[in-house]
Amino acid sequence: MVKKWLVTMVVLSALLGACAQTSAETPTLKIGLLPVLEALPMYVADSQGYFKNEGITVEYVPVASAAERDQLMQAGQIDGMINDLVSTVLYNKNTQKIAVVRFARTATPDSAQYSIYAAKDSGITKPADLKGVEIGISDGTVIAYVTDRLLQLEGLSPSDIKTTPVVKITDRMQLLEQGKLKAATLPDPFSSLAAQAGAVLIADDRTHNEIGNSVWSFSSATLKAKPNTVKKFLSALEKAVNDINASPDKYGSVLSDKKLIPAPLQGKYTLPKFPGASVPTEAQFKDVQDWMQGKGLISSPLAYDKLVDASYLPK
Repeated sequence: MVKKWLVTMVVLSALLGACAQTSAETPTLKIGLLPVLEALPMYVADSQGYFKNEGITVEYVPVASAAERDQLMQAGQIDGMINDLVSTVLYNKNTQKIAVVRFARTATPDSAQYSIYAAKDSGITKPADLKGVEIGISDGTVIAYVTDRLLQLEGLSPSDIKTTPVVKITDRMQLLEQGKLKAATLPDPFSSLAAQAGAVLIADDRTHNEIGNSVWSFSSATLKAKPNTVKKFLSALEKAVNDINASPDKYGSVLSDKKLIPAPLQGKYTLPKFPGASVPTEAQFKDVQDWMQGKGLISSPLAYDKLVDASYLPK
């Protein structure tokens, strides 16, 4: 009887061990990275050993464009990325593919994330002057959303707002500088570069900072398979954000080495404050979806609690 009991215990132990091995997370993440300012905390977390201290390995997958990043995510070749709420909704329009787990950056009263600038010799000095004027944007994106919302909040009606698609930021800036575009919407730090070249600030999200933001998103498959690894990633990221916010002047070399700001701004750019552990609100998510429905980008809204998940944030 004892022998039979021992055999049973050995078999159970083996089965439990096999289950544990099967369910164990692989503590690695692949992150698709554009050369954008929001990537700074990740580079700092890596250089400070915060990922290593958490027991995880983070692999950077450099991408040259949002389109390339999106292709990699769709193909399952990356686990996470920095994107925005408009693209999050588009990703999940047909089936659940990704979820937002943290803000990457938000506009604040001291630093804009998105700005509308007018060409220096256009004669445009205030939002009302943009009535009927074509504004260079990237169509169907967060840039288009911010443009509409900013100008509506500044008193223009939807019929007053005219836009023209110029997908590449560098093309938008060049056309603005040449006066071939009278106005354009630009993300920071490119907006700082436009100001340096003499463009005129018309509106930005410092006074409407609920509009401007970017986010960290992970694939649904990764969140299901590696929840603790994602939590450790965000814990390390939080330490880096605190470091940057405490001593922003220390990271100029990282900005230049990783090409996170345009070369003409190196040594002249003031880092914004990065947000602490937080996610977009339901009201922010609803406003984005309302705008997208109005533009025909989606037919019906998606559930906030499916696409935004704060449970991975450090407590």
